[in-house]
Amino acid sequence: MQAKRFLNVGSEAKLRNSLKVVDQYVKKVIQSKIEEIHKLQESSVLPMKKGDVLSRFLELKEKDPKYLRDIILSFIIAGKDTTALTLSWFLYMLCKHPPIQEKIAQEVKEATKAAKDGSTMDELADSITEKSLGKMQYLNNFRDGKVCLCDDTWPDGFSVRKGDLVAYQPYAMGRMKFLWGVDADFRPERWLDENGKFCPESHFKLAAFQAGPRVCLGKEFAYRQMKVFAAILLSSFTFKLSDENKAFNYRTMITLHIDGGLHVHSSHRLGFGKLLVA
Repeated sequence: MQAKRFLNVGSEAKLRNSLKVVDQYVKKVIQSKIEEIHKLQESSVLPMKKGDVLSRFLELKEKDPKYLRDIILSFIIAGKDTTALTLSWFLYMLCKHPPIQEKIAQEVKEATKAAKDGSTMDELADSITEKSLGKMQYLNNFRDGKVCLCDDTWPDGFSVRKGDLVAYQPYAMGRMKFLWGVDADFRPERWLDENGKFCPESHFKLAAFQAGPRVCLGKEFAYRQMKVFAAILLSSFTFKLSDENKAFNYRTMITLHIDGGLHVHSSHRLGFGKLLVA
């Protein structure tokens, strides 16, 4: 492998060429965004739009191209499929449980003053602030391998030796009845305490984002991003599966895709007629 890398042949040459393509694409995106911001700042007609993540960093006068490239790639590679797939499965489960879909829509309506009859999509998005997100307790409910460095004994008495490969399966752990009780199924209320407040479980029990010092750095951002999208979509539309009788299967990859994708019918909620042209 090192020889291939030194001679720039075979798979290493292909990888290097692919990285060049990625770098050129990201560089083009960054340059395009810089030019767009300059035009908006110089124009007396066009107002400054809400900034995306790249715009936020540029507003902070961050100019290091390598740093900006790493930021963009991190969001594209680590945050695109994972967030999109989680929202897809989330919508699938809500289609299977319409009453829960209505509960979330009602909670969003109560938490956002702009989510009223006649609100546009932009008005609804503007109303989703840190404060309103904090009020959405019910929506909060939707939320790899290691090498053993030394001999150890786990709490259940199982022994592992130095160098053993240790892996866990979040998919299986999320369905174990001895962890979640006999109703280890889709029950959002399990995450609420007696006062209706969100009560998170230990990261070591719900390990989708890892735990301890290795917890995913993007966990809170991912949760916030999904919560915002879910709040906007569910308060504006109702969703139904296009085929209620179709069996949905998993497509086994690094991330758990829906085999064939998720096909749904959406309809505007009563009172959001202006959203049709927003």
